[in-house]
Amino acid sequence: MSRVRRKAGTKEALLVLAPPLVVDPKANRGNWRGYFKNNNQIHIELGMGRGIFLFTLAQKNPDINFIGIEIKEEVLLSGVKKNLAYNLPNLAYVWGDIGDLAGFFANEEVARMYINFCDPWPKIRHAKRRLTHGNFLDIYRAILQESGEVHFKTDNEDLFEFSLNQFCAKNWGLENISLDLYRNLLVDNVPTEYELKFVEQGLKIYRLEAIKNKHK
Repeated sequence: MSRVRRKAGTKEALLVLAPPLVVDPKANRGNWRGYFKNNNQIHIELGMGRGIFLFTLAQKNPDINFIGIEIKEEVLLSGVKKNLAYNLPNLAYVWGDIGDLAGFFANEEVARMYINFCDPWPKIRHAKRRLTHGNFLDIYRAILQESGEVHFKTDNEDLFEFSLNQFCAKNWGLENISLDLYRNLLVDNVPTEYELKFVEQGLKIYRLEAIKNKHK
């Protein structure tokens, strides 16, 4: 995955786009339904990139509130600008670090999380940086509602195996596990921009759904 080049003025351009950019997400902790002005479920995407995936979900599901979280301001700016053109009321963006999730959301405030094609951090010494490491799973468990879900996709077989083991070690239930998503597309799949490129290259897409407190 190529490194996104930092452009001068991107930070300033982002800060004037509130809403849908949430400048101080910690101020909404425990009150995201107040932010959206409804009691609909909250789904979040970690590392949303340019936001095509989340934007598509928000268009298809107006009765669900979606929040995209991204640390790289250049790609986040692209997603925010796209939503400005459509003004979807059920879609918001957070410019922040995934490590701060517990500060953004209260316990059991989120119904579903999406993790799509995150950095695999292949070196063993970097394992704790993987978004499916057990330390992160403990954070996800806290902010997810009872029977809340994590939907995970990757093109990296080693990361997928690691993730399966981490979810099992932390006693999550596992459903809809696919070792080649496009060979047997059994779920209503919304692709990301990277996903489409990977499929064109003939790469396998691995997918799972992890359920909080649902033991198999």
